[in-house]
Parts: sequence; C-alpha cells; structure tokens
Amino acid sequence: MSKIKKIISKKNKTKIVSLTAYSKNVASILDNYCDIILVGDSLGSVLYNYKSTREVNLNTMIEHSKSVRMGIKKSLMIVDMPHNTYRNPKEALKNAKQIMKKTKCDGVKLEGGKKIYETVKTLVKNKIPVMGHLGLLPQSDKTFKFKGKNELERNNIIRDAQLLEKAGVFSIVLECVETSLAKLVTKSLNILTIGIGSSKYCDGQILVFDDLIGLNPMNYRFVKKYANIRNYISKSVLNYSKEVRKIKFPNKKNSY
Repeated sequence: MSKIKKIISKKNKTKIVSLTAYSKNVASILDNYCDIILVGDSLGSVLYNYKSTREVNLNTMIEHSKSVRMGIKKSLMIVDMPHNTYRNPKEALKNAKQIMKKTKCDGVKLEGGKKIYETVKTLVKNKIPVMGHLGLLPQSDKTFKFKGKNELERNNIIRDAQLLEKAGVFSIVLECVETSLAKLVTKSLNILTIGIGSSKYCDGQILVFDDLIGLNPMNYRFVKKYANIRNYISKSVLNYSKEVRKIKFPNKKNSY
C-alpha cells in the first residue's frame, strides 16, 4: 500500500497529525510524531518577514524542501506550490515536476477550488499527488477572516471540496472554516480534511511549527502554544553572554 493510500485509510479511524517544517533539524524531530509534514509557503512570513506568502518564489520552496527531505524517513512530505506557479495546467505541471524531481517530496499542495479543477486533474493524471486547500486562501485573500458565515460561502466551499475530490486530490486543508461547515465537508468526502482553525471535526490538524512552540510572539485564535521556546532561547543566550563577558566560556574543555 502506498503512503498516501495508507494515510487515507485512517479516515474515520484515527486523526491525522500534520505540522510545517522548513529545515532538516526540525523535520527530523517532527518525523517521529507526524503523518504529514508540509513545507509551507508560510515560511515567507515565518522566516523571511514577507508581508504575504505571495512573495515566496519556487526556488526558495525547493531549497527549503531539499533540507526538510533530509530529515524525513517515514512521514508524508508535501510541498506548497507558491503563488503564480500554477496559473494554468501547463505551468503547474512544469513546476510540479521540478518540485518533485529536486525535492523528492511525496506531493504538492495548491490553493483554490473550481479555478484549479483542470490543473489538479492534469497533475494527478501525470502521477503527481495533490493536496487541496480551501477556506481562507493566503495566496489570494486580501482580508483574513473565517469562511462559512453566509450561505454563498458555504455553498462554494462544499462545491469546491467535491470538485477537488473529483479531480483527484487525496486531501484538503480547511483553513479557518466555520465548525458546522467543516464537519459537513468532512463527512461528505471520502478523502481527508486537514483543519487549521476549522474545528475538531476535520480528519486531522495542521499548525505552523513556529506557532506551536511559541517562537512566533503573535497570538492567533486557531493556535495553541505548547511551549514558550522564546523564553528558553532568551535564558540560554543570557547565560552565554554572561559567561563570555566573565571569561568563563570557553574553558579548557571547549578549547583545542
């Protein structure tokens, strides 16, 4: 059984655990606990302080993905296709092939529904596994608000989810989708839904790793901080700086 079929078979049996990673060292830790590791274009804001993920380019995604690949032995590795790299099926196929070849990932992720239907079909036909992404779409939405508050949004998300499944995606990230809608979409699909800010009713969950460990000082409703790594780092650097100034570091043990 392929990795993807094995993960899909977990639907309605056990929850799927997903996190983002942008480097080998982090990926090697997450690999012990995750089903899916996503090299997200969120690295644009997390690592490069870009105003939006739209500024991330293909080469940046590939280089970080190559690093992440070295840290993964068992998890499914998915790579975000950045903004303006899948504007049509031909462009998407060319860039997806490049990502797959250079990073040795297990699949790619695209944002959108009806607009990318033919693109997803083309990629799947060429044996490139695709993860979808509905709800809040960071690559195209101008305002960051939860989705599903009115009938039009709800109907569009339900339609898009069904279209993506028909096109051949193996899973769909639901970002900031209203609880009852996320539950409805999850129940209506045979593929997986991975939630972020979209309730416990999704088949799995994903968070940005830097948010989970408290490295990002920002607070978001959909994030639970499981550690405050900023405090640990601050204390470590403080102790280091004190020892350097007092000539306690390096000592004989740390010198050649």
